Amino acid sequence: MEERLNYAKVSPDAMKAMRELEKYVAASGLERPLYELIKTRASQINGCAYCIDMHTKDARKAGETEQRLYALSAWRETPFYTDRERAALEWTEALTLISKNNVPDSLYDSVRKHFDEKEIVALSMAIIAINGWNRLAIGFRTVPGSYNPQ
Repeated sequence: MEERLNYAKVSPDAMKAMRELEKYVAASGLERPLYELIKTRASQINGCAYCIDMHTKDARKAGETEQRLYALSAWRETPFYTDRERAALEWTEALTLISKNNVPDSLYDSVRKHFDEKEIVALSMAIIAINGWNRLAIGFRTVPGSYNPQ
C-alpha cells in the first residue's frame, strides 16, 4: 500500500482545525482510556488500519489491557466493560453508522444514565473527530505501523 497524499503536509490549516477539536475533547473530562476505546471502536467499524494501530497503542499507554483491546469488537459478548463504557461504545457505533439507524430515544436515554449533558456533547465530538480522522487516513491511504505514542 502506498500513501496517496500526505494531507497534514498539504493542508496544515486543516490539521490545525482537527487538532483544536481534539484539544476540546481531551480537556472535556472524558477518561483517557474511554476516549481511546471510542477511537479504536469507531476505527474498527470504519476499517481504518492506521487509526486502529495508533489508538490501540495509545490505549495501552493509557493503561488499557490487552484482553479488553482484543475483545473490543465483541464488547457486547464480554463482561470486561463497565456500564458507562458500554453506553459510550453503543453511542459510538450508532453515530459512526448513523446512515443505518435513527439513533433511537432508548439509546439516548441509556447514554444519559451514565453521562451528563456536557459529557454527551464531548463524547459525540470525540466520535465526530475519530470518524473524520478515519476518513482522511482511509481516503489518502495513510500507511499503518509507523505511529509511536509520545
